[in-house]
Amino acid sequence: MRSPLVDVVVALDQVRAAAESIKARTGVRLLPVIKADAYGLGASAVADAIAAVADEFVYFSVHEAREVRRAGLALGPPDGDPAEYRELRLRPAVASLSEAARFRGHQVAIKVDTGMQRFGCRAEQIDELAAACEVADYFCHAVTLTAVEKLQAACGHRGRPLHAAATALLHEPAAWLDAVRPGLALYRGAVRVTTRLRAVRETVGPIGYTGFDAGRVGIILAGYSNLLAPGPVLVNGRPQRLLEVGMNTSFVSVAASDREGDEVVLLGDGLDVAALATHHNIRPHEVLCRYCAMGMRRYVGSWG
Repeated sequence: MRSPLVDVVVALDQVRAAAESIKARTGVRLLPVIKADAYGLGASAVADAIAAVADEFVYFSVHEAREVRRAGLALGPPDGDPAEYRELRLRPAVASLSEAARFRGHQVAIKVDTGMQRFGCRAEQIDELAAACEVADYFCHAVTLTAVEKLQAACGHRGRPLHAAATALLHEPAAWLDAVRPGLALYRGAVRVTTRLRAVRETVGPIGYTGFDAGRVGIILAGYSNLLAPGPVLVNGRPQRLLEVGMNTSFVSVAASDREGDEVVLLGDGLDVAALATHHNIRPHEVLCRYCAMGMRRYVGSWG
């Protein structure tokens, strides 16, 4: 649930600068991943900001492409009417003969399983599948160079573009192939999530639901209904912690100089997605999706 008291600020110039840097460094086609509403940043706004840099966009589903209406590739199992894919200039990812039959006469991408073991076809199925398709490209989900090498071994002789590298392999030139598909690399550092201290209180004895001890606490109007969990925050630029998280409110550790109305940074200003991912034992991608969904989104050019 988005809280009107949590501010999610997205710096679109930061996203565009990241896209330009990746494209210049790799020298191959840039296919930005804007699935899951661009990891929560807002797919339409992000696509508009980097349209001049991107060669096409990557979605998960036809539904996402319908919202943005820019040409590209849908990574997930093909859903929807093939006619809508044509209208949206959207390439389905096929991994079975039944999917190939549905999209006969339509350019498709063949998704190859190189170890993820979700929806891709096995290497021994590629010949039969390629014969039934109008293949534009081959791709896989890869987090290791071994997976990239498997894609090259299976499809590199077929005369069609190959792509495998998302953010995890952007540091490996051997993984760039004919295109890269950055997601997280575009968005980290481009989001700042904040709220305000609604109250600051001196306390006596056990506090809150769990009866924890603290001589002085701040209170913010956001809680687990907004996807918050106990963890690090910044108050007036100093490291502090969410001590206890309720449904709509949370206790925050504070310093003697902190006052009602002071800003509490939940993400940003050095408290980055990597640090939060480590604390919460989740992936950085999940940090972005979770924190971007906490409040009301607004856009700026850059941090300035």
